Amino acid sequence: MQYKTIIEPFRIKTVEPIKHTTREERVAALEEAGYNLFLLKAEDVLIDLLTDSGTGAMSSAQWAGMMLGDESYAGAKSFYKFETAVRNITGFKHVIPTHQGRAAERILFGAALKPGDIVPNNTHFDTTRANTEYRGATALDIPIPEGRNPAAILPFKGNIDLEALERTLTENPGKVPMVMITITNNSGGGQPVSMANIRAASEICHRHAIPFFIDACRFAENSYFIKLREEGYADKTPLEIAQEIFSYADGCTMSAKKDGMANIGGFLALNDDALAQECKNMLILTEGFPTYGGLAGYDLEAIAVGLEEVLHEDYLEYRLRSVAYLGDILTKAGVPIVQPPGGHAIYIDAKGMLPHIPQSEYPAWALSLVLYLEGGVRGVEIGSVMFGQQPDGSEKPSAMELVRLAFPRRVYTQSHVDYLAEVILHVNDIKDQIRGVKMVESPPMLRHFSAKLAPAHGTMLTSK
Repeated sequence: MQYKTIIEPFRIKTVEPIKHTTREERVAALEEAGYNLFLLKAEDVLIDLLTDSGTGAMSSAQWAGMMLGDESYAGAKSFYKFETAVRNITGFKHVIPTHQGRAAERILFGAALKPGDIVPNNTHFDTTRANTEYRGATALDIPIPEGRNPAAILPFKGNIDLEALERTLTENPGKVPMVMITITNNSGGGQPVSMANIRAASEICHRHAIPFFIDACRFAENSYFIKLREEGYADKTPLEIAQEIFSYADGCTMSAKKDGMANIGGFLALNDDALAQECKNMLILTEGFPTYGGLAGYDLEAIAVGLEEVLHEDYLEYRLRSVAYLGDILTKAGVPIVQPPGGHAIYIDAKGMLPHIPQSEYPAWALSLVLYLEGGVRGVEIGSVMFGQQPDGSEKPSAMELVRLAFPRRVYTQSHVDYLAEVILHVNDIKDQIRGVKMVESPPMLRHFSAKLAPAHGTMLTSK
């Protein structure tokens, strides 16, 4: 008998209390935080879906592994376990640990980019874009056209536009030091990239003698989507699929806070000896010795175990189905979301939900505030606050206005998701009352982390 209910593939051994707040308390919290959900106190959040980065629950095997952590400054046993785990999946020659993914990006781009360079990607996420632009380079997003249409349903809507990639490399000789593909495509709604697209992008890059890198934060989820959706992969394991993905690349950056299943950590892995040495030199200057890279030995142990656990099929089935479960409820109720649901998050299409709010008043940011106001739910805006600010200080509306609700790994149960659905459906019922916001304080880079905003019309919600 094949039962329909997919249960969590774990038992709960330790619990952490969460605090209920009143609506009045949430109003006060928003005002104190300058209407920026990043600046809330976490204890004032009931369901925290701000990010799935470093917010997951670690397994008993990971906690046990941490007790074996070798804290030697150089050559620790824990590093070699970590290195073996990364090499088993990626096959890359050089494995350089970092304290998180953005450190790997900064080190790689510091060694490889110069002002005027162009870095194509299916879609850069926030820190990748910022680290590219900090070097004076251009972060060029070239997703397939359907990737910018939230309602379009394709099995691999995260793909890079191969014709645009070919054209970019042909028209910009000497100005493209690398190409990246982000798996899954986070800014594009957590959408997966097909193996065929990765293989073809690799062939284009290597024909032009340009290194090809993977932003591998959610490589396991992407691998499982390939198993489910791409012809020829149904009988392959997620590990085998991941190994093939990395075989087409020259290196990768990784935030182990995502599909490393750990609370901190990341790495840069690559094959080029000279580039690896330059990156290690920078690592020593800013992160630490190459066998710890800003991490404790017990962190390296936790990541080594997490990289093995994340490829378990029962976990991946539960992970993707949890997100799809919420997506099914919202779709049935007519809530516009990025279709089909991604692997780690639901993305609400705020532009579709709130057409009365102009992009100059940041509809996705406004929607994220009302979700917290009405139900204590914290998501994150992926729209014109996050991506509208240009390197020259000008403003350009984002292609999409999304609110991402990212599921921490192994943290919430189905009852939490059912409550979340109730909150979203309630907010959808009062959507016509939601009003936009205005910018009050805007830092020059990554402004969404610390900007201050305010209601553009004196209130977030008009009276009924």
